[in-house]
Formats: sequence, structure tokens, C-alpha cells
Amino acid sequence: MSNIRHLRDKTPESEKITINLGYVDLGRIDLLVQEGFYSNRSDFIRTAIRNHLDSHADVVTKSVERHTMELGLRDYSRTDLEALRDAGEVLHVKVVGLARIDPDVSPELALQTIGSITVLGALQASNEVKKALADRIR
Repeated sequence: MSNIRHLRDKTPESEKITINLGYVDLGRIDLLVQEGFYSNRSDFIRTAIRNHLDSHADVVTKSVERHTMELGLRDYSRTDLEALRDAGEVLHVKVVGLARIDPDVSPELALQTIGSITVLGALQASNEVKKALADRIR
């Protein structure tokens, strides 16, 4: 039984990163953009990263399975967390991608229900929730 849920068909949001490239590599990218292979530098870089990640898809899948992580976008609502609290359960968030804790989740509710957070990608939550869970975020 696999615990992987593929949710990355559409990317509603993205995370901005900064990279340093040598002048020659940058020039080669600009040449491909100029020749119409890519619409801009970002398009080239996104395509290159996706192609490289696809070449390692098996390794990523096995690692996700080994670490029992969810792959893609995972939302945690106030209703979800209240149900966990009422059941006396503690959540250990493990996500490869984007984990979002809804804005209406209070720091108190988050502290009552979230035991740990491990996100390889990005975590979106209110500043108050992030501050309350700071010692639980890895």
C-alpha cells in the first residue's frame, strides 16, 4: 500500500529562489531564449529543473515512501485540526511540496494538535502559528 498522493498537476503558487550562474552559462541560456526555444530565462530554468527531477523520479518516490511523507500540496484546515484535537490525536506533518495551515487556525489549536512539522519545500501559515510552532518545525 502506497502512502504517496500525487497532487502536482497544477501549481497554484510557487516559491522564489535565487541562483548564481557563470557568464558563459547565462549567455547560453540567453541564446536559447533569443532563438525561441524558451520564452525567458525563468522558463528555461524551470524546464531544466523539472527534467532533472524527472530523471530522479524513482529515487524521490522511494525516499518519500521510506519517510512516509506526502507529496504535493497539503492543506490543514481549522476543522481538520479540531477533529484531531477532539479525538485526542497529534499530527506529525511530513510533506514534500507545499504545506498550508489555514489562516483561521489559532496558535493554541496548532499547539494542541501539531507535534512536529517537516516540510521539504515550503510551509505557509500565519506568523503567529509559525512562531508558536517554531520548536516543532524541522
